Amino acid sequence: MKVAGISDIKQELNNIPPTQVLELCLRLAKYKKDNKELLNYLLFEANDEEAYVQNVKNEMEQEFTQINTSNLYFAKKSLRKILRNTAKYIRYTASKQAEVELLLHFCQTLKESVIPIKKSTVISNLYQFQIKKVAKLVATFHEDLQYDYLKKLKKL
Repeated sequence: MKVAGISDIKQELNNIPPTQVLELCLRLAKYKKDNKELLNYLLFEANDEEAYVQNVKNEMEQEFTQINTSNLYFAKKSLRKILRNTAKYIRYTASKQAEVELLLHFCQTLKESVIPIKKSTVISNLYQFQIKKVAKLVATFHEDLQYDYLKKLKKL
């Protein structure tokens, strides 16, 4: 079965009544957790992005406290899970500034944690990749924002 493109879907949504659009949204949210989370963000949290970013940071810190540090393998798996969840939340916002904030917070929390970054090549590479990603994003910002974020980035 061939799936229609975004432009075709947009045209079709313009042609149907609002009550039917509501029914389609609810039906879409029923089938996948990600759809429901995105809809929740768009309806309830998109108007206050700062509070949303702070909530994600708090959740990230909570996940960091639950990391099993007895073995680097388990720590690595937990870090990847945290990063996967963070990437999902970043996709919801579609904001580069929120992405930089969250990735910087991830790196800062990882650096402050008891996980020995230098002992594991995988964890070290994961950390370095996030630093490079943040630097690349910051380069696209306005000069004032660049200065602020580069200052934070140099601390890491």
